[in-house]
Amino acid sequence: MAKQTIPIASSLNGWRKSSYSGNEGGSCVEVLNDYPSGIPVRDSKNPHGPALVIPTASWSTFVTSVKGGTFPG
Repeated sequence: MAKQTIPIASSLNGWRKSSYSGNEGGSCVEVLNDYPSGIPVRDSKNPHGPALVIPTASWSTFVTSVKGGTFPG
């Protein structure tokens, strides 16, 4: 089974915030592209904390749902 968490997310370079995030700080998630076992996601307020690794197909479904306004919330 692929690794599902990264204990110290700051050990990886290339984190980015969503283009939908505002510039006012606040609560944001950051993602990392090109990770071999999925999409790492971390809390921008805790960059040295852990990151979750989401399977690529699940992340794609999530992003598509959010962009399409069909994500239940």
